[in-house]
Amino acid sequence: MTGTAKRRGRSTPFARTSDNLTRVELTWIEKKIENWIRFGEPAHEKMLSRSRRILSFRPATIFAFVRWASNDFGTIISRIDIVRTVAPGEAYQTLPFVRPGGEILLKVEGWPKVEQVLRRIDAIEALDIAAPDVSPDHWRHIHNRLAAGHEPRAYTGEQHQAYLLRRKTTS
Repeated sequence: MTGTAKRRGRSTPFARTSDNLTRVELTWIEKKIENWIRFGEPAHEKMLSRSRRILSFRPATIFAFVRWASNDFGTIISRIDIVRTVAPGEAYQTLPFVRPGGEILLKVEGWPKVEQVLRRIDAIEALDIAAPDVSPDHWRHIHNRLAAGHEPRAYTGEQHQAYLLRRKTTS
């Protein structure tokens, strides 16, 4: 909450609260602004209006946030971010509509690249692996390969099992 809002007794939709949740504002105005969560399990949802809502995520949750907008001349933004929410005191990066921010594992702009990432997510889910459970390193791998203009390697069941074992032994 800003100092001014606090003094006036009002809070902002993104005020940091004691629940330590990360909040994502979603707007959906058909064919104008379409922001949505592709995967990730919210802890809470608050409807602000017919076209706006806020999803809240617990610390260490991984989610995919897709943003698309257009004007009279066509698409003006196509973007997907895969983000890991942070706990209080952890470092984070900021991004629009996400408060306070999170660890950005993947950031892709432009519809052809966004579409590639969406296909990668579909392929992972076709293996019966929940996308939020995928190794954060794999999302970074996809980001880096696409940024370099190379084809990312596919995520495999064997990689996933190795990641789960590593996570279990380091927890």
